[in-house]
Amino acid sequence: MNLNQRSAGVLLHITSLPGPHGMGDFGPDAFAFVDWLHGAGQSIWQLLPTTPIGPGDSPYQGVSAFAGSQWMVAFEPLIAKGWLAPLHLPTDGFDAQVVDYGRVLPWREQQLRLASAGFFAKASAEDRAAFAAWCEAQKDWLDDYALFMAIRSPLNGLPWWSWAPALARREPEALAAARLSHADEYRFWQFVQWAFDSQIGALKAYANGKGVSIMGDLPIFVAHDSADCWSRPELYHLDENFQPTVVAGVPPDAMSQDGQRWGNPLYCWEAMAADNYRWWTARVKRALSQADVFRIDHFRGFAGYYEIPASSPDAKQGQWVTGPGQALFDAIAAALGALPIVAEDLGFITPDVHELRDGCGFPGMKILQFGFGGDATHEFLPHMWPRNCVAYTGTHDNDTVRGWWDKAAAHERAYAGAYLACGEQDVHWAMIRACCNSVANMAVFPLQDVLGLGAEHRMNVPGVLGGNWAWRFTWQMLGSEPARVLGLISAASGRAPIGLLRLPA
Repeated sequence: MNLNQRSAGVLLHITSLPGPHGMGDFGPDAFAFVDWLHGAGQSIWQLLPTTPIGPGDSPYQGVSAFAGSQWMVAFEPLIAKGWLAPLHLPTDGFDAQVVDYGRVLPWREQQLRLASAGFFAKASAEDRAAFAAWCEAQKDWLDDYALFMAIRSPLNGLPWWSWAPALARREPEALAAARLSHADEYRFWQFVQWAFDSQIGALKAYANGKGVSIMGDLPIFVAHDSADCWSRPELYHLDENFQPTVVAGVPPDAMSQDGQRWGNPLYCWEAMAADNYRWWTARVKRALSQADVFRIDHFRGFAGYYEIPASSPDAKQGQWVTGPGQALFDAIAAALGALPIVAEDLGFITPDVHELRDGCGFPGMKILQFGFGGDATHEFLPHMWPRNCVAYTGTHDNDTVRGWWDKAAAHERAYAGAYLACGEQDVHWAMIRACCNSVANMAVFPLQDVLGLGAEHRMNVPGVLGGNWAWRFTWQMLGSEPARVLGLISAASGRAPIGLLRLPA
């Protein structure tokens, strides 16, 4: 994907897609959404992280930085192969507009286990060979992940540092014994990851064939209770009991008087540098196998990150520590070539973050909702943007445009109305038009903003545990008008085929 070419797209997570199975997945509705994007002249589909979800159903706190979310695996391809019988939904079905994780996930896991049993009982020789070849190609991360999940599953998610000491410390004899005693469970998790990879690969190929690039999302940190920490504890600041000595977060600011204590263990960058950042290179290579470009969340952490003592209950006590900087990305680029990365450079940003972003040549992010709190020199107003950036009306962490308008301070709303020449009913289109008409090379809009939806359709409220990541749309919500208008705006601004304008001869 050429990040310097004018383009436009939509932000929508896989789980927000329609479908009968309780949440969006890689099934037929994902391919239908690609068709919708193509028809609307959009060339980018931005996703949230597709790695396994963690506490609070967050895609930013998963048990692996390399694995895919088992919950995104679609059942239709498994049924077509004969590995899974046609499904019977619960008698009362599932909510079409909200993911009820408590009901949906156990049901979906049951179907995955039936499909896995079906595969190992009656898969063709060709499919078995494809599975074996894939497992061999991915073994550097897959073996540890599958064993981690196989040990963890019968222990009801007991964190790895509480396992039997020999397993927690990865003593070879204990690992070998675990592979034998958990062989079936180990094989199940291998199968699920193969199904995930096969399906996301098919979706990406279909999207690319329609002129749509997939933009992924890479969280900077990993969870403590993860296959990553368990398999390579020396790459993190952990004590002799495998507990973090320092954790990640951000300091207090106007939005939070206690700051944010995320709790992720921090990388031991010295150890990573000694290995020429091989773990990060492998992670980026994996991300690029599933997406054409990806956003790195909390990019500022590579320039400097906030280190909080693990004993601190909040983020008031902490210090800024210098990150790996350009050396990390130079090492990755030396191994993989040019890096199609978007830097999430929001929040407390210092000159060293801009220097790193620009030194790497990565586009940053501009959020139009942020632009109306000051005067005409505000960096988030379109006339202040550089070309090398991605313009957003908002992100998954923001309110919808209509929700923002309803809650904005009077002076912000008045300024936005004057700048955009809009009011309550058309502010979403006015913001989309402003992003498209700007010099920014790329422009991306959450689907909620394309549809002009209110705050009740918001995806995530940062710092609030529960009730997030659950929004879904239905095909009835789309209708024909949003795609038509989005196509017109995108084409008129040079981001979509001019034919969408249907200009008279």
